[in-house]
Amino acid sequence: MNITFSWQGFAIASAIFAAMTAILGKIGVANINTNLATLIRTIVILMVTMAIVTARSEWQKPTGGTWIGWTCLIASGVTTGLSWLCYFRALQMGPVSVVAPIDKLSVALVMIAGWILLGEPITIKGVVGGGLVVLGSLILLF
Repeated sequence: MNITFSWQGFAIASAIFAAMTAILGKIGVANINTNLATLIRTIVILMVTMAIVTARSEWQKPTGGTWIGWTCLIASGVTTGLSWLCYFRALQMGPVSVVAPIDKLSVALVMIAGWILLGEPITIKGVVGGGLVVLGSLILLF
C-alpha cells in the first residue's frame, strides 16, 4: 500500500483526525482516570504504528542522525506525552468545544518557535492567521 499525499493533504488529514480525537477523547475520559486513559491511548498508538511499519516493511535499525536529532526526538516524545496528559484532563473538566480551540494556541506558539529556533520566515499571512487563532482562542477562553 503506497499512499501519496502532498504535505497539505497530510495536514488536512491530521486536522480531521485531531477533531475526531477531541470528540472521542471527551467521551472516553468521562468516567476514567485521565492518566490511565492516556496510557491506553498510547498503547493503541504504538500498536497502530507498529502495524503500519510492519505492513510497509519499514522496520530497520535506527542508524544515522546526530545526538541533537536523537535528543530532540526523545524530547518530542516526552512533550507529546505531557501534552496528551494535560489535554485529556482538560477534556474531562471542560467543554470540548472550548478545550480543543484553546489547545490550538499551539499553532501560534509553533509559528513563533519556528521563527526563533528554525529561522523560518514570518509573513503577513502568517501573522494575520496566527493572530486570528490566538484571538479566537482568547475569545473562547474568556
